[in-house]
Amino acid sequence: MEHDASVRGLGLSESEEGEGTPVVLLDVREEVVPIFISRDQAQSIQHALAGEPFDRPLTHDLLLDVLAEFGGALDRVRVDDLADGTFLAKVDAEQYLDGRRKKRTFDARPSDAIALALREGCPIVVADGVVDRAGRPSTDFEVHSEG
Repeated sequence: MEHDASVRGLGLSESEEGEGTPVVLLDVREEVVPIFISRDQAQSIQHALAGEPFDRPLTHDLLLDVLAEFGGALDRVRVDDLADGTFLAKVDAEQYLDGRRKKRTFDARPSDAIALALREGCPIVVADGVVDRAGRPSTDFEVHSEG
C-alpha cells in the first residue's frame, strides 16, 4: 500500500563535527520520513518549495521542459523501497504519441523525484514498507527558526 506524502521542509542533521547533512522531511501516515540528500538537491528543492525561479533553468526545470516537448507529463513520484540504507524512488510519467497514451516509469533518486514533483505539483507517495522502516514521530525533529 502507498500513502500520500507532503514535504514538511528541509533541515540539517545534527553533527558534532560541524555543519550537518541536508535532509528532506516527508510527512506520511502521521510520521516523518527523513531522507538525507546532497546540498545541490537541497537547494533545488528549496527553490521549488519557495516558488523561486532561477534566471536560467536548473536541471530539474530542464528535464520537465524536455519531457513536455516530447509529449510527456509527470503523473506521480514514488519512494518505493529502502535497501541497505538507501531510499529508492520511481517517477511515473505518461507520453502522448499519435493520439495514444503510454505509461512510463523511471528509476530516480528520491531527491530528484521530490524536486520534480514540487515543480509540477504532482503527488508524492511513499510505500508502507518505507514508512514502517524509516518513519519517525514528528516529535523527534526540532524546529529552529532563523532569526
